[in-house]
Amino acid sequence: MATQHSRSAARLMMAPAVVLLLGWMLVPLTMTLWFSFKRYLPMRGDSLENGLQWVGFENYVRFIGSSSFWPSVQATLLIVGGVLVITVVLGVLLAILLDQPFWGQGIVRILVIAPFFVMPTVSALVWKNMMMDPVNGMFAHIWRYFGATPISWMSDASVQSIILIVSWQWLPFATLILLTAIQSLDSEQLEAAEMDGAPVLSRFWHIVLPHLGRAITIVILIQTIFLLSIFAEIFVTTGGSFGTRTLTYLIFQRVVDSQNIGLGSAGGVYAIILANIVAIFLMRIVGKNLDK
Repeated sequence: MATQHSRSAARLMMAPAVVLLLGWMLVPLTMTLWFSFKRYLPMRGDSLENGLQWVGFENYVRFIGSSSFWPSVQATLLIVGGVLVITVVLGVLLAILLDQPFWGQGIVRILVIAPFFVMPTVSALVWKNMMMDPVNGMFAHIWRYFGATPISWMSDASVQSIILIVSWQWLPFATLILLTAIQSLDSEQLEAAEMDGAPVLSRFWHIVLPHLGRAITIVILIQTIFLLSIFAEIFVTTGGSFGTRTLTYLIFQRVVDSQNIGLGSAGGVYAIILANIVAIFLMRIVGKNLDK
């Protein structure tokens, strides 16, 4: 058992890392909160040296009252929800497939996981120029081969395009987590069910899927946290046009394009609130699942 002296030494050694981590989180958050109550327009002469005008909750009212706010929240939730559905469903199917013994299994697993290590900007540009280009893209050639008119993905199906690109990036992560969960399943349960004459779908629904419940909730929680801040894929493909302007991208436009630091900071606070609401909701789901 650890003595009082060893516990004190452990706390002392952990203290620098804890202080650094708290500073890393609290300093940007404090600055965001402070700027959100200020009028800060650098292009109009506002500066920290001259002092900033206190405007109270004006930035919050302007940001939430903007005609772009609720559509950006809707686009954010739509993209996050679409990606979660695709990655979880296909992740379960791929995990079951990769769990089966076949020749070249190790190589196939590496190829399936590889997209997760590609930079989001690179993968988005590849999909935009090589796959979804309406003239020279692979999809355009396939469409013309079957006598159909190619789709201008980035304008006619912009939200679906972003969902497809981001799903391709996050599918390996979901597959890896779910594959690990499947491999921990006791094979004797499946063998007993098979000997009792249970069909394949019944074994999947009553044995495999309940066993994957915890892994699925963890995948949903982790992916949602990261997907709420999706930016690079939208920036290099649609530029926030055609209904793909998420809350993160709207904040970027307010800060960089409009050079309104105070208004963008207020948007950042709204983004933090939205992320915490979603996280608390998902944590409750995860907690109930883990307690079973």
